[in-house]
This record gives sequence, C-alpha cells and structure tokens, in this order.
Amino acid sequence: MPAERLSMRKIRDILRLRWGCGLSSRQIAVSQGIARSTVADYLRRAEAAGIGWPLADDMDEATLEARLFPFAPLIPTAERPLPDWSWVNHELHQKNVTLFLLWQEYRERCPEGYQYSRFCDLYRVWAGRQSVWMRQEHKAGEKMFVDYAGKTVPVIDRTTGQVRDARIFVATLGASSYTYAEASWTQALPDWVASHVRAFEYFNGVPALVIPDNLRSGVAKSCRYEPEINATYAEMLAFYGSAAVPARVGRPRDKAKVENAVQVIERWILARLRHRTFFSLEELNASIRVLLEDLNSRPFKKLPGSRRSQYEALDRQALGPLPEDRYEFAEWLKVRSNIDYHVEVDKHYYSVPYQLRGREIDVRVTARTVEGYHKGQRVASHARSQEKGRHTTVLAHMPKAHQAYAEWTPDRIAHWTGQAGPAIRRLVEEIMADRPHPEQGFRSCMGIMRLGKIYGPERLESACARALRFRALSYRSVSSILKCGLDRQSEAIAAAKTIDHPNIRGSVYFEKDPAC
Repeated sequence: MPAERLSMRKIRDILRLRWGCGLSSRQIAVSQGIARSTVADYLRRAEAAGIGWPLADDMDEATLEARLFPFAPLIPTAERPLPDWSWVNHELHQKNVTLFLLWQEYRERCPEGYQYSRFCDLYRVWAGRQSVWMRQEHKAGEKMFVDYAGKTVPVIDRTTGQVRDARIFVATLGASSYTYAEASWTQALPDWVASHVRAFEYFNGVPALVIPDNLRSGVAKSCRYEPEINATYAEMLAFYGSAAVPARVGRPRDKAKVENAVQVIERWILARLRHRTFFSLEELNASIRVLLEDLNSRPFKKLPGSRRSQYEALDRQALGPLPEDRYEFAEWLKVRSNIDYHVEVDKHYYSVPYQLRGREIDVRVTARTVEGYHKGQRVASHARSQEKGRHTTVLAHMPKAHQAYAEWTPDRIAHWTGQAGPAIRRLVEEIMADRPHPEQGFRSCMGIMRLGKIYGPERLESACARALRFRALSYRSVSSILKCGLDRQSEAIAAAKTIDHPNIRGSVYFEKDPAC
C-alpha cells in the first residue's frame, strides 16, 4: 500500500505526465503537490499491472483500481504454515537479527505464509506462554546480570568454632542464561569486584554491558537517569571493555533474568547443600562449582538444549575477549591535600605537588602503589608504605625553599660536623640524639651552621662549648649566647662573678643521692 492513497483522477494524471509528457518523477511530484516516493510507487504498480498510456477505452476507474490494487488471495488459516517459534526465538538472540528479517526469510520459504503484522502477533502469543526468563529478548554477548542471593551459607572456623555466613554471588548471561555462582565473605567492594573478575574468567569472555542492582559497592549514588557508578567498579569494567547499566530502583523486571537465576541457584544448589558442613570458603566454593556444572548442563523444559548448549551456540563467540593480564584491584579515594601538601592514605602521608595544597585529590590505591590524580591528570605516584605516621615525599613536589632544606640528610650533617670543632660536633650529636627522630633535629643544626657564617667558627665553637656546659641543647640557646657575647667571657670572669655564701648550696648539692 502506498504511503498516500490518491484519487483515480490524480493517478491518471501521473500516468499521463510520465508516459504522455515524459516528465520525471520529481517534476510530477512538484506539479501534483505529492511526494516523489508516492509517484514512484504508483508508476511501479502500473508497470507491474501492464498498464500504459493512453489507457484502454474500456478501463474505467473501478477497473484501474482493481488492476493497481489487487486483493491478495485468501488462504485458510489452517493451510498457512506456522514458523518454528523456538527457532525464531533462538535466532532473535543473534546480533543484528530482527523479527522483520526472520519474517522475510519465512516468507521466502513459505510465500503463502502470514503477513508481517500477524507473524509478530503470533510470536508474542507464543513467547507469552514461556517463562519470564525465556521470553526476554537479549542479544548474544550483550548483557550479564549480577546480584547476590538472599540466602547465606554458614561456614565454621575449625580453630575457634565461630560460625560466619558466606554471601552467594550470582551472574548470568542474558542470551543463554549460562550461570555462574560463588561464595564470598562480604558484599563489600573488594569481594564484589573479585567476583566479577572470576565470573568473566568462567564465561571465558566479557559482555558489552553488566546489569547490577543498586548496592553501594556498584552504584555510589542511585538515580533513575544518571546513576553514579562506583569509581573502582567502573575502572574494573573499563579494564575489561565493559560498562555498567544499573537496574532502576524498584524495577525488578529490569533484572528478571538474574532474579530467576538466583532462585534457581537457591533451589538447585544451596538447597542441596543445606545438610553439609563447611569449614572454609574454598571448600564451599568447590562444592558449588560441582553442582554449577550439573545445573548448566541440565536440559530446558520448554526449549531445546541446555544453558551450556545455548552458551556454546550464542554467547561464547559473541563475548569480548579477556585481556592478557588480570585486573589488579585498586580503590579510589577522595582526599584533601593538607597544608604540608601531603595526603593521608591508611595513616601514611604521601606528597603531591605543593601547588595543590588544600585541593581535593583523587587517589588510586593498589596493594603496591598510591597514585594521585587532579582533574583526571596523574600528579603523583608512590610505592605504598605500611609505616603508620611516616611521610613519603618526592623532592620535586616541594617548594624551592623546602627542597633546599630537604637536601640536608643525616650524611650531609655528619660530613659538616666532621669539619667543625669538637664542641660543635658534640652539640649537634646531642641535639640529634635528644629528638625521637634524627630528622627533627635537622632544622636546629641548620640554624647553628648559619650562626657560624655570621659570627665565625671560633665564636661558634666557644658558644657550643658553653651551651654543652649548661645543657642548653637548642639553636635558640646558642644564638642567645652569641648575641649576648657570653661566649667571650673567660672561665675566670665567670668564676669571679660567682657568690660564695654558706646559704647558697650550689650545683654540687643537687648531685647528691636523692635518698640521702
């Protein structure tokens, strides 16, 4: 049927203008105010019916209409061949295969078969009689649905007797319903990501999309239109060439495939293990794997084949390839750089460029490295340290003034004191030993070195000797001695100024045994 049904008068004009006047389809369309495609359609119909110009004298409007629009022969429904709906359903799961294409192939085999609209209606009726997970149409290799079973499995610790519940992770492929299941201790991010990695390896390929629920490990912030995927989860999926499309909140039909798979796992695996006692997670997963192989090989009740045969026929070739290396778990954190341009990760402090102090930094943490990112650009990379309360600092991250200070290492301090006088050397050693960490005495030692440039090495040596005598182990004490000129006072002058009186006990008194 043409897009626009015209009157017989206009159809006559189209035929006349084409074969009588020799106008093109475009010119006829402009002249008659109709679409060019409509003109072309009527011309094709006329050619197919053997109609030319001028029309025969006995061709009235009724005859012309009957020739251009012949009625299809009526075939009794009982005589129309029905397609194999199971085969149609199987083919629909192939990539780029549509119901229209299958109908065309059906009509090529059976010209007397149903028209497209009736073909579609009959398929929907057949599909409606199947189970929910069967009648969902998923392309091969397109989707993997994931969730956790509501039922847990108790595992007993052999040493303590403590019972701990294991969570059951379930993943199933959309086209074949090929299913994977495993036990893990938690639903937290590390276990969630590791279960996905093992599922990809079990399927020996990666689907284009993963459909999770809205649990926190997968979705940082739920939203109907723009859900925020957890950064670590998104990175893992991107590593494998996949992406997450979370099911809508409160819409279980979005993940009906895995809801059914969870039910099957609970009935065909967990129920069969209910009387078994497990003493480790590895033992439980070994038992699950044995029953999982049996489940995937079990024949379907309403469709030919099994989950495994459907996987081999549909999903196996359509899944994306696994990368050569396995994904290394990396956790993403949002932290703010402190005023000393360090960020805290697990109570250790790592430097970032000093220009970013006070800014929010995205930190990627693996078992071996800590990397800092700002606006998508990596700005720092460190080997991960397990020392609590310590600092890992890159010299290039420091301001110029701080870099100069950082260049003073214990070896450089020792080298400098080796060239100084004995009092200076001893005072520096006392200062370094008096601090919980030698690095804490660097600044004091640098200040003392600077005093030597101002007052000269001789006066500094004398001032350090006086500071040692009075146990004044600090830069401020040495600086005060030099400013006040106390380093120039001789021992005789100092002794002369000492008052001798029987009521003055003197320092010797305090050196006596306190028990006396």
